[in-house]
Amino acid sequence: MTPVPAVGVVCLKGDQVLLIRRGNPPRMGEWSLPGGRIEAGERAIDAALRELGEETAVTARIGGLLDVVDGLLPGSGRHYVLIDYWAEWISGEPVAGDDAAEARFFGIEEALRMVDWDETRRIIRMAVATYSNKIVE
Repeated sequence: MTPVPAVGVVCLKGDQVLLIRRGNPPRMGEWSLPGGRIEAGERAIDAALRELGEETAVTARIGGLLDVVDGLLPGSGRHYVLIDYWAEWISGEPVAGDDAAEARFFGIEEALRMVDWDETRRIIRMAVATYSNKIVE
């Protein structure tokens, strides 16, 4: 199985985080971070902003890289290498687009309860801690 490069974005708006409900496999119907595959010749950071816009109609400023996560989906033959960024919301109200069935902001604690995958919860916590430290500086 060849790994597929992909991006995810933890978009923060004050004390809220933007989630999408996945409209397609893998993890269809689950709440997750906006994101998707990196296109050939596309920089990862550009893919992150493109996917955010396509899936949610929200504009944000990338704050930095959080982590790189292996998304191994047992039984599916899929292996994603997820490059996760945190971003600060600039404008737009979430509207589901592309392969997102829903898109909306949740309070941090509610968002953590909505997400099924431990790695996504870990990435959200990491983004919130990083964002909070930037505000204090």
